[in-house]
Amino acid sequence: KDDTKKTATRKENVVVDNVDWSPVANSYLDAVSAAKAGDALLCYQAQSSLHSALNHIFASSKGNILVSAIQVVCRNTHRISVETQDDSKLQQAVTLLQESFSRCLNDRTEFQPDEPLSEEGSKKAGVLYIVNQLFALYFSLNTLRLCKNLVRPVESRSLHQYGRAGDLVTYRYYVGRLYMFEDQYDLAETNLEYALQHCHKTALTNKKAILRNLIPVKLLRGRFPTQSLLKKYELNEFMSMVDSIYNGNLRAFNDSLTRYQDLFIRYVTIISAVITPSKFSKIFYISPG
Repeated sequence: KDDTKKTATRKENVVVDNVDWSPVANSYLDAVSAAKAGDALLCYQAQSSLHSALNHIFASSKGNILVSAIQVVCRNTHRISVETQDDSKLQQAVTLLQESFSRCLNDRTEFQPDEPLSEEGSKKAGVLYIVNQLFALYFSLNTLRLCKNLVRPVESRSLHQYGRAGDLVTYRYYVGRLYMFEDQYDLAETNLEYALQHCHKTALTNKKAILRNLIPVKLLRGRFPTQSLLKKYELNEFMSMVDSIYNGNLRAFNDSLTRYQDLFIRYVTIISAVITPSKFSKIFYISPG
């Protein structure tokens, strides 16, 4: 008896308040079955169908009662698309999340920050979480130019100022990284500093990721991290770099870049762009000692 196969082929008829939830329910069962079988592509296919069906239901739903559901589905679509290791699936996931984002952003109901979800609330309450998922996909696909299509409408409506602490921190983290790539280091530092200061004290992995981007900006402005900070977060890749800048040793600086280049590329830390040899002399000039 193959219960997994039976679950995958059984179709449910689910109607609630005259809304047909069958496509969502059946796609969910198919996704679970594929996940148990370890088939990421089949799982993504089912998740994609689920997401598309929920986007349709979400558009005509009352208030923002389904915001939590659409956020979870956006997160799962993102994660499963990554598991496929197929860029085309990431691009398809972007399209699904963009539709969810538009459904939230274009809701005409006035947004009231910190209001509980209800049948009278605004779908804009779901914007920031979905934006953060899209940021992650854009960075994975190296389509950073698309980030501005998110930042402009979000910040023009001040939606980046309200929400859960984790969502605010994640938003500032990605925006800070975006400003790094645009050579706007003041704004990069401001946003990354916010992310670091407001990140939960126990979220050491997240703080480490923030510091990997914040430290190069600080170095450019002649601000050196302490050795105790680097040791606390095990940022060994910066130890020799900081010493080389402090001592004005360009050869040691280049050696440290070469030694840890794979790690820098992995975390999309633009060390070589932020601190080029032409800027090295500027750092050395304003550094202490």
